[in-house]
Amino acid sequence: MEKCPSVKSILLLDSEGKRVAVKYYSDDWPTNAAKEAFEKDVFTKTQKTNARTEGYSEIAMFENNMVVYKFVQDLHFFVTGGEDENELILATVLQGFFDAVGLLLRGNVDKREALENLDLILLCLDEIVDGGIILETDATVIAGKVASHSIDAGAPLSEQTISQALATAREHLTRSLLK
Repeated sequence: MEKCPSVKSILLLDSEGKRVAVKYYSDDWPTNAAKEAFEKDVFTKTQKTNARTEGYSEIAMFENNMVVYKFVQDLHFFVTGGEDENELILATVLQGFFDAVGLLLRGNVDKREALENLDLILLCLDEIVDGGIILETDATVIAGKVASHSIDAGAPLSEQTISQALATAREHLTRSLLK
């Protein structure tokens, strides 16, 4: 019987290899120290590749894991699967995540923008994979679901979370300055 394709981790690291957003779906890395060591190792081993220039994702094997990755500006996107996982499926997950982040950040895909919209990126990860099982890879569907979860600017401030209220206030301030 064929097994269902699955993902072990999705990593979004900055240009120094530090975490921006990560999700692990496997017990292969039981402690936070093991996860950080894996992230550092993957980052170090992929630095010298041309995943940035071609526009396509690269594939590599690390510690019995298949890693598909892609770089844009100061962000490094990684999707990890088992050594027997289909690399095309992992590449599709990576491309869906990459494109959805691009849509949600309105094309400004860099570390600063990613950190300012970390809630959207984490929601994006939740829409793509749940418990290692791939749910969605279409970037427009993912971004649409994430956007439907995010703020309703017309809601009264008392019903908004702090981050939503700050975003609404920032939006109103920007509009008033542009008038």
